[in-house]
Amino acid sequence: MTQNHYNVIVIGGGVSGAALFYELGRYTDIKNICLLEKYGSLASLNSNGSANSQTIHCGDIETNYTLEKAAKVKRTAKMVEKYCLQYGYENKVIFSHQKMALGVGYEEVDYIKNRYKEFKSLYPYLEFYTKEQLAEIEPAVIFDKDGKERPEDIVGMGAQGEYTTVDFKALSDTFIDNTLKIKDKVTDIFFNNEVKNIQKIGSTYHIETTMSQFTADFVVVDAGAHSLYLAHRMGHGLDFGCLPMAGSFYMANRKILNGKVYMVQNPKLPFAALHGDPDILVNGFTRFGPTALMLPKLERFKPGTYIDFFKTLRLDSTVIKIFYDLFKDSDIRNYVLKNFMFEVPFINKKLFLQDARKIVPSLSEEDISYAKGFGGVRPQILDKKNKKLMLGEASINTGEGIIFNMTPSPGATSCLGNAVRDVESICKYLGFTFNEKLFNDELVEEQTIHGDEV
Repeated sequence: MTQNHYNVIVIGGGVSGAALFYELGRYTDIKNICLLEKYGSLASLNSNGSANSQTIHCGDIETNYTLEKAAKVKRTAKMVEKYCLQYGYENKVIFSHQKMALGVGYEEVDYIKNRYKEFKSLYPYLEFYTKEQLAEIEPAVIFDKDGKERPEDIVGMGAQGEYTTVDFKALSDTFIDNTLKIKDKVTDIFFNNEVKNIQKIGSTYHIETTMSQFTADFVVVDAGAHSLYLAHRMGHGLDFGCLPMAGSFYMANRKILNGKVYMVQNPKLPFAALHGDPDILVNGFTRFGPTALMLPKLERFKPGTYIDFFKTLRLDSTVIKIFYDLFKDSDIRNYVLKNFMFEVPFINKKLFLQDARKIVPSLSEEDISYAKGFGGVRPQILDKKNKKLMLGEASINTGEGIIFNMTPSPGATSCLGNAVRDVESICKYLGFTFNEKLFNDELVEEQTIHGDEV
C-alpha cells in the first residue's frame, strides 16, 4: 500500500472527470493533481461511444429546452467545439452532420414553425425545411417503402455544416493526453483503483481504493451514479435518491439518414424522444434510440451494483410518492410500459418500429436489429425535498472541500462548462489562481440573443 498526497483528486475517468483534470492542469496554478479511475481505461461506461448518441447538444433542435436553457447549453457546447478546433480534432473527435427536428402532423408543424421563429435569434444558422425541401435533404423521412410521399403534413428546423457529433471517449483521451504534456506539474492517473471509502480527517481527505491509499486537500467525484452513492456514505445529499435509467438502441444495417433527425418531445415525458443518428463508430450506419428503461443497478453491462442501487435509491414514503405522481399520468405509464416491451425479444422490434416509422416511414424489420451491448445508465436524481424527479445534471458542493457530480444528458456536452464551475470553487477554497482570461480566450464564444450579448 502506498500513500500519495495531492492538492486535488478527481474520482472518475469519464468525459466529465477528464475535462476537469484538463482544466486544472491548463488553467490553474495548482501544482499536483490526480485522477482515479475504477476500470482499466478511460470512459468505459456512459462516455463510451456505444453508450450514448454521440450528440453534442447545443439546444437548437432539442425541443425540451427553453430558450434560456438553450443559451446556457449552447455556451458549454461551444466550449467542446472550440477545444477540438484548437487542437485540430476535426473528423477525429468532432464531426459535422446535418441535423434537424421534425414536426409531423398539424400540431407539431405549428409548434416547429413557432419554435423556429423564436430560436432563430439565438441560432442564426437555423433553417426551416418544407416537405419538399426535406425530400431533397433527408428523403428517408418523406417516402414510404413504395416511394410515395407520406400523407402527413411535415416540416423541419435544423442546420447543415455545423458540428453535431462527438466521440466522447476519444475526447476524454485527448483531455488526458494534453494534460500529461504540461510541464512543471504533477499530473498522475491511476487505473483499476475503485474507491471504497472517503474520510475527512482534519482538513485532509483520505481515500482508500482497491489498490492503494491517497490523500488530498480537495476531492471532486465525477463517478456517474456512484457519485451519489459515495456522497451518501459520507452523509451528504441525503435528500436525493438515484433512479438509474438505461437507454438501448436499434442499429440499421446501412446508412438510412444523412444526419441527425430528432422529433418533438412530449412535454409530459422527462426523457428525450426517439431520434436517428449516424454512428461514427459503425461506418455512419443509422442508429435509432434511445429507449428509456429503469434498471436496478448503477452500471450497465458490468457485474454487480444492484446493492449499490438500493442503497442510493433510499426508498421511503417520499420516493414512493414521487413514483406515484409519475405513474398516475397515463402518458407516462404507457411510455414506461412500452419502453419495457422494447427489451422483450420477438416483440420488441415490431413495437419499436411503430415509433421509428414516424422518422422513417419505410423502415422494416429487416432494416434494424437490437444493438446488443449498446446503451448506458443515466443517474436521474429524485429530489426528495421537493418530491419530484430532477431533469439534467445535479451537483452537491458541500463547501467542505468535496464536490459530487451526477451528469446525465447533456452532461457530456457540458463537461467543460461544468468543470470550470468546479475549478472556480476549488481555487477559491484552496487559494489558487484560475486563469480566467486564458480560459475565455480559448474556450468561450460570445453569443447574442436579439443582438444583445449574453
